[in-house]
Amino acid sequence: MTYQETIDWMFTQLPMYQKIGSQAYKKDLHNTEIFIEYLNHPENKFKSIHVGGTNGKGSTSSMLASILQEAGYKVGLYTSPHLKDYRERIRINGEMISEEYVVNFIASNKAFLSANSLSFFEMTVGLAFDYFATQKVDVAIIEVGLGGQLDSTNIIKPLLSVITNVGYDHMAILGDTLTAIATEKAGIIKERTPVVIGQYTAETKTVFETKAALMNAPIWYASDIKNLSVYPSGLKGNYQVHNQKTVLTAVNCLKAFFTISNQSISAGLLHVQKNTGLAGRWEILSQEPLIVADTAHNKDGLLEVMAQVKQQQYENLYMVLGVVNDKDVDEMLSLLPKSAHYFISTPNVPRGLAVEILADKMKSRQFHFTIASSIPAAFDLAKQKTSSRDMIYVGGSTFVVAEIL
Repeated sequence: MTYQETIDWMFTQLPMYQKIGSQAYKKDLHNTEIFIEYLNHPENKFKSIHVGGTNGKGSTSSMLASILQEAGYKVGLYTSPHLKDYRERIRINGEMISEEYVVNFIASNKAFLSANSLSFFEMTVGLAFDYFATQKVDVAIIEVGLGGQLDSTNIIKPLLSVITNVGYDHMAILGDTLTAIATEKAGIIKERTPVVIGQYTAETKTVFETKAALMNAPIWYASDIKNLSVYPSGLKGNYQVHNQKTVLTAVNCLKAFFTISNQSISAGLLHVQKNTGLAGRWEILSQEPLIVADTAHNKDGLLEVMAQVKQQQYENLYMVLGVVNDKDVDEMLSLLPKSAHYFISTPNVPRGLAVEILADKMKSRQFHFTIASSIPAAFDLAKQKTSSRDMIYVGGSTFVVAEIL
Protein backbone atom coordinates (compact mmCIF):
# COMPACT_ATOMS: atom_id res chain seq x y z
CA MET A 1 0.00 0.00 0.00
CA THR A 2 1.05 3.60 -0.51
CA TYR A 3 1.21 5.94 2.47
CA GLN A 4 -2.20 7.43 1.64
CA GLU A 5 -3.74 3.98 1.22
CA THR A 6 -2.25 2.97 4.57
CA ILE A 7 -3.67 6.02 6.35
CA ASP A 8 -7.05 5.55 4.67
CA TRP A 9 -7.11 1.95 5.88
CA MET A 10 -6.30 3.01 9.43
CA PHE A 11 -8.93 5.75 9.40
CA THR A 12 -11.78 3.84 7.77
CA GLN A 13 -11.36 0.21 8.73
CA LEU A 14 -10.90 0.62 12.45
CA PRO A 15 -12.64 2.76 15.08
CA MET A 16 -11.08 6.15 15.77
CA TYR A 17 -12.24 8.40 18.60
CA GLN A 18 -11.23 11.55 16.74
CA LYS A 19 -13.77 10.70 14.02
CA ILE A 20 -16.63 8.85 15.70
CA GLY A 21 -16.36 9.67 19.42
CA SER A 22 -17.19 7.42 22.37
CA GLN A 23 -18.05 4.39 20.18
CA ALA A 24 -14.30 3.98 19.62
CA TYR A 25 -13.44 3.92 23.34
CA LYS A 26 -12.45 0.55 24.76
CA LYS A 27 -12.81 -0.10 28.47
CA ASP A 28 -9.76 -2.32 28.94
CA LEU A 29 -6.11 -2.55 27.92
CA HIS A 30 -6.24 -6.12 26.61
CA ASN A 31 -5.60 -5.26 22.96
CA THR A 32 -2.74 -2.92 23.80
CA GLU A 33 -1.19 -5.51 26.10
CA ILE A 34 -1.26 -8.28 23.51
CA PHE A 35 0.06 -5.92 20.84
CA ILE A 36 3.09 -4.75 22.83
CA GLU A 37 3.78 -8.39 23.75
CA TYR A 38 3.68 -9.20 20.03
CA LEU A 39 6.07 -6.28 19.38
CA ASN A 40 8.46 -7.55 22.11
CA HIS A 41 7.69 -4.74 24.57
CA PRO A 42 9.21 -1.69 22.87
CA GLU A 43 7.95 0.53 25.71
CA ASN A 44 10.58 -0.98 28.01
CA LYS A 45 13.44 0.04 25.70
CA PHE A 46 13.34 3.80 26.38
CA LYS A 47 12.76 6.14 29.32
CA SER A 48 9.40 7.87 29.35
CA ILE A 49 7.36 10.64 30.98
CA HIS A 50 3.56 10.31 31.07
CA VAL A 51 1.37 13.43 30.79
CA GLY A 52 -2.38 13.47 31.39
CA GLY A 53 -5.08 15.94 32.39
CA THR A 54 -8.17 17.64 30.99
CA ASN A 55 -6.57 20.76 29.52
CA GLY A 56 -2.98 21.70 28.72
CA LYS A 57 -1.50 18.23 28.40
CA GLY A 58 -0.47 18.81 24.78
CA SER A 59 1.24 22.11 25.60
CA THR A 60 2.84 20.62 28.72
CA SER A 61 4.13 17.61 26.78
CA SER A 62 5.57 19.85 24.08
CA MET A 63 7.28 22.17 26.57
CA LEU A 64 8.91 19.23 28.32
CA ALA A 65 10.05 17.77 25.00
CA SER A 66 11.45 21.13 23.89
CA ILE A 67 13.40 21.63 27.12
CA LEU A 68 14.91 18.14 27.02
CA GLN A 69 15.75 18.61 23.36
CA GLU A 70 17.55 21.89 24.16
CA ALA A 71 19.41 20.00 26.89
CA GLY A 72 20.90 17.79 24.16
CA TYR A 73 18.74 14.69 24.41
CA LYS A 74 17.08 12.72 21.62
CA VAL A 75 13.43 13.16 22.54
CA GLY A 76 10.39 11.27 21.32
CA LEU A 77 7.02 13.02 21.54
CA TYR A 78 3.69 11.24 21.25
CA THR A 79 0.57 13.46 21.20
CA SER A 80 -3.01 13.37 19.96
CA PRO A 81 -5.07 14.31 18.10
CA HIS A 82 -3.32 15.57 14.99
CA LEU A 83 -4.47 18.70 13.20
CA LYS A 84 -3.56 18.06 9.55
CA ASP A 85 -1.11 15.17 9.18
CA TYR A 86 -1.37 11.86 11.04
CA ARG A 87 2.42 11.88 11.49
CA GLU A 88 2.17 14.93 13.80
CA ARG A 89 1.36 12.42 16.55
CA ILE A 90 4.81 10.80 16.50
CA ARG A 91 7.95 12.96 16.43
CA ILE A 92 11.59 12.79 17.41
CA ASN A 93 13.25 16.14 18.09
CA GLY A 94 10.39 17.78 16.23
CA GLU A 95 10.68 15.66 13.09
CA MET A 96 7.59 13.65 12.19
CA ILE A 97 7.84 9.92 11.68
CA SER A 98 8.50 9.11 8.01
CA GLU A 99 5.74 7.94 5.69
CA GLU A 100 7.88 4.92 4.87
CA TYR A 101 8.06 3.83 8.52
CA VAL A 102 4.29 4.08 8.91
CA VAL A 103 3.68 2.07 5.71
CA ASN A 104 6.18 -0.64 6.60
CA PHE A 105 4.94 -0.97 10.18
CA ILE A 106 1.31 -1.37 9.18
CA ALA A 107 2.18 -3.75 6.32
CA SER A 108 4.31 -5.91 8.62
CA ASN A 109 1.64 -6.10 11.32
CA LYS A 110 -1.58 -5.83 9.33
CA ALA A 111 -2.55 -9.48 9.78
CA PHE A 112 -2.24 -9.15 13.57
CA LEU A 113 -4.07 -5.80 13.63
CA SER A 114 -6.97 -7.18 11.62
CA ALA A 115 -7.19 -10.52 13.42
CA ASN A 116 -7.35 -8.83 16.82
CA SER A 117 -9.55 -5.88 15.78
CA LEU A 118 -7.19 -3.27 17.15
CA SER A 119 -8.52 0.28 17.27
CA PHE A 120 -6.91 3.22 15.51
CA PHE A 121 -5.52 4.48 18.81
CA GLU A 122 -4.19 1.08 19.92
CA MET A 123 -2.27 0.55 16.70
CA THR A 124 -0.93 4.11 16.79
CA VAL A 125 0.39 3.66 20.32
CA GLY A 126 2.14 0.46 19.25
CA LEU A 127 3.61 2.23 16.23
CA ALA A 128 4.89 5.12 18.35
CA PHE A 129 6.53 2.86 20.93
CA ASP A 130 8.09 0.68 18.24
CA TYR A 131 9.46 3.77 16.49
CA PHE A 132 10.92 5.31 19.65
CA ALA A 133 12.57 1.99 20.57
CA THR A 134 13.97 1.44 17.08
CA GLN A 135 15.32 4.99 16.90
CA LYS A 136 16.83 4.66 20.40
CA VAL A 137 15.46 7.87 21.88
CA ASP A 138 16.90 8.98 25.20
CA VAL A 139 13.42 9.72 26.51
CA ALA A 140 9.87 9.94 25.17
CA ILE A 141 7.12 12.27 26.35
CA ILE A 142 3.87 10.32 26.11
CA GLU A 143 0.60 12.25 26.19
CA VAL A 144 -2.49 10.42 27.41
CA GLY A 145 -5.16 10.20 24.73
CA LEU A 146 -8.31 10.07 26.88
CA GLY A 147 -8.74 9.66 30.62
CA GLY A 148 -5.74 7.79 31.98
CA GLN A 149 -6.48 4.52 33.75
CA LEU A 150 -7.77 2.74 30.62
CA ASP A 151 -5.90 4.76 28.02
CA SER A 152 -3.73 2.71 25.68
CA THR A 153 -0.64 4.67 26.70
CA ASN A 154 -1.03 3.48 30.29
CA ILE A 155 1.18 0.46 29.83
CA ILE A 156 4.41 2.43 30.23
CA LYS A 157 6.52 2.58 33.39
CA PRO A 158 7.54 6.24 33.34
CA LEU A 159 10.16 8.14 35.30
CA LEU A 160 7.50 10.71 36.13
CA SER A 161 3.74 11.11 35.79
CA VAL A 162 2.18 14.54 35.24
CA ILE A 163 -1.51 15.46 35.59
CA THR A 164 -2.18 19.03 34.49
CA ASN A 165 -5.69 19.49 35.89
CA VAL A 166 -9.16 17.97 36.01
CA GLY A 167 -12.24 19.51 34.39
CA TYR A 168 -15.53 18.49 32.85
CA ASP A 169 -14.90 16.87 29.47
CA HIS A 170 -15.69 13.49 27.88
CA MET A 171 -18.21 12.96 30.70
CA ALA A 172 -20.08 10.22 28.82
CA ILE A 173 -16.92 8.13 29.16
CA LEU A 174 -15.09 9.40 32.25
CA GLY A 175 -18.02 10.24 34.54
CA ASP A 176 -20.03 13.33 35.39
CA THR A 177 -18.33 14.36 38.63
CA LEU A 178 -14.86 15.76 39.23
CA THR A 179 -14.17 12.86 41.59
CA ALA A 180 -14.98 10.31 38.90
CA ILE A 181 -12.95 12.11 36.25
CA ALA A 182 -10.01 12.61 38.63
CA THR A 183 -10.09 8.90 39.46
CA GLU A 184 -9.64 8.08 35.78
CA LYS A 185 -6.83 10.63 35.41
CA ALA A 186 -5.13 9.34 38.59
CA GLY A 187 -4.90 5.94 36.93
CA ILE A 188 -1.52 6.96 35.48
CA ILE A 189 0.02 7.25 38.96
CA LYS A 190 2.43 4.32 39.22
CA GLU A 191 4.12 2.44 42.05
CA ARG A 192 6.93 4.54 43.61
CA THR A 193 6.88 6.90 40.63
CA PRO A 194 6.82 10.65 41.33
CA VAL A 195 3.73 12.54 40.17
CA VAL A 196 3.30 16.25 39.54
CA ILE A 197 -0.19 17.75 39.75
CA GLY A 198 -0.63 21.09 37.97
CA GLN A 199 -3.91 22.47 39.34
CA TYR A 200 -6.36 20.88 41.75
CA THR A 201 -9.53 21.44 43.74
CA ALA A 202 -10.29 20.09 47.21
CA GLU A 203 -12.35 17.38 45.53
CA THR A 204 -9.63 16.24 43.13
CA LYS A 205 -6.79 16.60 45.63
CA THR A 206 -8.40 13.94 47.81
CA VAL A 207 -8.40 11.55 44.85
CA PHE A 208 -4.75 12.26 44.02
CA GLU A 209 -3.60 11.97 47.65
CA THR A 210 -5.39 8.64 48.07
CA LYS A 211 -3.98 7.12 44.88
CA ALA A 212 -0.46 8.43 45.52
CA ALA A 213 -0.49 6.99 49.05
CA LEU A 214 -1.74 3.64 47.74
CA MET A 215 1.08 3.56 45.16
CA ASN A 216 3.77 4.96 47.50
CA ALA A 217 4.26 7.70 44.90
CA PRO A 218 5.86 11.02 45.92
CA ILE A 219 3.51 13.86 44.92
CA TRP A 220 4.09 17.53 44.12
CA TYR A 221 1.50 20.25 43.53
CA ALA A 222 2.86 22.79 41.07
CA SER A 223 0.34 25.48 41.96
CA ASP A 224 1.51 25.39 45.61
CA ILE A 225 5.19 25.92 44.86
CA LYS A 226 6.37 29.47 45.44
CA ASN A 227 9.24 31.40 43.85
CA LEU A 228 9.31 29.47 40.59
CA SER A 229 11.02 31.55 37.91
CA VAL A 230 8.77 32.69 35.06
CA TYR A 231 10.39 32.39 31.65
CA PRO A 232 9.46 34.14 28.40
CA SER A 233 7.52 31.68 26.28
CA GLY A 234 6.82 31.18 22.62
CA LEU A 235 3.29 30.08 23.62
CA LYS A 236 1.23 33.26 24.03
CA GLY A 237 -1.98 32.03 25.63
CA ASN A 238 -2.45 33.39 29.16
CA TYR A 239 -3.36 29.87 30.27
CA GLN A 240 0.21 28.79 29.48
CA VAL A 241 1.30 30.34 32.79
CA HIS A 242 -0.35 27.39 34.59
CA ASN A 243 1.24 24.92 32.20
CA GLN A 244 4.67 26.48 32.64
CA LYS A 245 4.49 26.09 36.43
CA THR A 246 3.60 22.44 35.94
CA VAL A 247 6.50 22.00 33.51
CA LEU A 248 9.03 23.70 35.79
CA THR A 249 7.96 21.53 38.73
CA ALA A 250 8.31 18.46 36.52
CA VAL A 251 11.75 19.59 35.37
CA ASN A 252 12.89 19.87 38.98
CA CYS A 253 11.92 16.21 39.42
CA LEU A 254 13.57 15.19 36.15
CA LYS A 255 16.92 16.66 37.19
CA ALA A 256 17.42 13.40 39.09
CA PHE A 257 17.65 11.66 35.70
CA PHE A 258 18.83 14.32 33.23
CA THR A 259 21.24 17.25 33.14
CA ILE A 260 19.01 20.29 32.50
CA SER A 261 20.43 23.80 32.77
CA ASN A 262 18.50 27.05 33.20
CA GLN A 263 19.67 27.95 29.69
CA SER A 264 18.04 24.78 28.32
CA ILE A 265 14.82 25.60 30.17
CA SER A 266 14.80 29.16 28.82
CA ALA A 267 15.53 28.11 25.23
CA GLY A 268 13.11 25.22 25.41
CA LEU A 269 10.19 27.38 26.53
CA LEU A 270 10.99 30.06 23.98
CA HIS A 271 11.22 27.67 21.04
CA VAL A 272 8.40 25.20 21.73
CA GLN A 273 6.71 25.56 18.34
CA LYS A 274 9.96 25.34 16.38
CA ASN A 275 11.23 22.35 18.37
CA THR A 276 8.01 20.33 18.49
CA GLY A 277 5.61 21.60 15.81
CA LEU A 278 2.92 22.42 18.39
CA ALA A 279 0.08 24.40 16.77
CA GLY A 280 -3.38 25.75 17.54
CA ARG A 281 -2.71 27.17 21.01
CA TRP A 282 -3.56 30.89 20.86
CA GLU A 283 -1.93 30.80 17.45
CA ILE A 284 -1.78 34.25 15.89
CA LEU A 285 -2.38 33.97 12.16
CA SER A 286 -2.44 37.71 11.44
CA GLN A 287 -1.88 40.98 13.29
CA GLU A 288 -3.98 43.36 11.16
CA PRO A 289 -6.66 42.24 11.51
CA LEU A 290 -5.81 40.18 14.57
CA ILE A 291 -6.67 36.56 13.76
CA VAL A 292 -6.26 33.95 16.50
CA ALA A 293 -6.96 30.22 16.39
CA ASP A 294 -7.27 28.12 19.54
CA THR A 295 -8.33 24.51 20.10
CA ALA A 296 -10.06 25.13 23.48
CA HIS A 297 -13.33 23.19 23.43
CA ASN A 298 -14.51 22.61 27.00
CA LYS A 299 -15.64 24.85 29.86
CA ASP A 300 -12.31 25.38 31.61
CA GLY A 301 -10.41 25.90 28.38
CA LEU A 302 -12.97 28.31 26.93
CA LEU A 303 -13.14 30.35 30.14
CA GLU A 304 -9.41 30.98 29.92
CA VAL A 305 -9.42 31.79 26.21
CA MET A 306 -12.50 34.03 26.24
CA ALA A 307 -10.94 36.02 29.07
CA GLN A 308 -7.92 36.59 26.84
CA VAL A 309 -10.13 37.58 23.90
CA LYS A 310 -11.68 40.30 26.07
CA GLN A 311 -8.21 41.70 26.79
CA GLN A 312 -7.48 42.33 23.10
CA GLN A 313 -7.88 45.70 21.40
CA TYR A 314 -10.35 45.65 18.50
CA GLU A 315 -13.29 47.53 17.04
CA ASN A 316 -15.37 44.52 16.03
CA LEU A 317 -15.12 40.89 17.05
CA TYR A 318 -15.90 38.10 14.59
CA MET A 319 -15.85 34.44 15.49
CA VAL A 320 -15.59 31.39 13.23
CA LEU A 321 -17.29 28.60 15.13
CA GLY A 322 -18.12 24.93 14.78
CA VAL A 323 -18.58 22.20 17.39
CA VAL A 324 -18.83 18.43 17.65
CA ASN A 325 -21.95 16.60 18.71
CA ASP A 326 -20.67 15.14 21.99
CA LYS A 327 -20.01 18.52 23.62
CA ASP A 328 -22.37 20.48 25.87
CA VAL A 329 -23.28 23.17 23.33
CA ASP A 330 -25.54 25.07 25.73
CA GLU A 331 -22.72 25.40 28.25
CA MET A 332 -20.30 26.41 25.51
CA LEU A 333 -22.61 29.14 24.24
CA SER A 334 -23.02 30.50 27.77
CA LEU A 335 -19.28 31.27 27.75
CA LEU A 336 -19.15 33.09 24.39
CA PRO A 337 -19.56 36.87 23.97
CA LYS A 338 -22.91 38.13 22.66
CA SER A 339 -21.15 41.20 21.22
CA ALA A 340 -19.43 39.17 18.48
CA HIS A 341 -20.80 38.26 15.06
CA TYR A 342 -20.45 34.54 14.39
CA PHE A 343 -19.79 32.68 11.16
CA ILE A 344 -20.84 29.10 11.82
CA SER A 345 -20.67 25.79 10.00
CA THR A 346 -20.37 22.04 10.51
CA PRO A 347 -16.83 20.72 11.04
CA ASN A 348 -15.89 18.26 8.31
CA VAL A 349 -15.90 15.09 10.48
CA PRO A 350 -18.63 12.57 11.29
CA ARG A 351 -18.81 13.97 14.83
CA GLY A 352 -19.47 17.50 13.55
CA LEU A 353 -22.67 19.01 14.94
CA ALA A 354 -25.06 19.97 12.13
CA VAL A 355 -24.95 23.73 11.67
CA GLU A 356 -28.76 23.86 11.71
CA ILE A 357 -28.78 22.58 15.30
CA LEU A 358 -26.12 25.08 16.33
CA ALA A 359 -28.03 27.86 14.56
CA ASP A 360 -31.25 27.04 16.43
CA LYS A 361 -29.48 27.16 19.76
CA MET A 362 -27.75 30.44 18.91
CA LYS A 363 -30.97 32.00 17.63
CA SER A 364 -32.80 31.17 20.86
CA ARG A 365 -30.04 32.98 22.77
CA GLN A 366 -30.09 35.98 20.43
CA PHE A 367 -26.60 35.58 19.00
CA HIS A 368 -25.81 37.34 15.74
CA PHE A 369 -24.62 34.77 13.21
CA THR A 370 -24.22 33.84 9.56
CA ILE A 371 -24.41 30.25 8.36
CA ALA A 372 -21.69 29.12 5.95
CA SER A 373 -21.39 26.01 3.79
CA SER A 374 -18.08 24.96 5.37
CA ILE A 375 -15.57 26.08 7.97
CA PRO A 376 -13.19 27.51 5.30
CA ALA A 377 -16.15 29.37 3.76
CA ALA A 378 -17.05 30.75 7.20
CA PHE A 379 -13.47 31.95 7.61
CA ASP A 380 -13.54 33.64 4.19
CA LEU A 381 -16.79 35.42 5.05
CA ALA A 382 -15.29 36.65 8.31
CA LYS A 383 -12.20 37.98 6.55
CA GLN A 384 -14.38 39.82 4.04
CA LYS A 385 -16.11 41.62 6.90
CA THR A 386 -13.08 42.73 8.85
CA SER A 387 -11.02 45.88 8.77
CA SER A 388 -7.45 46.05 10.03
CA ARG A 389 -8.73 47.15 13.45
CA ASP A 390 -10.99 44.11 13.99
CA MET A 391 -10.39 40.63 15.44
CA ILE A 392 -11.31 37.16 14.20
CA TYR A 393 -11.28 34.24 16.63
CA VAL A 394 -11.34 30.70 15.18
CA GLY A 395 -12.35 27.88 17.50
CA GLY A 396 -14.97 25.73 19.19
CA SER A 397 -13.26 22.49 18.19
CA THR A 398 -9.88 21.06 17.29
CA PHE A 399 -11.37 20.19 13.90
CA VAL A 400 -12.34 23.79 13.18
CA VAL A 401 -8.77 24.95 13.83
CA ALA A 402 -7.41 22.08 11.72
CA GLU A 403 -9.52 23.12 8.72
CA ILE A 404 -8.22 26.69 8.91
CA LEU A 405 -4.56 25.89 9.59
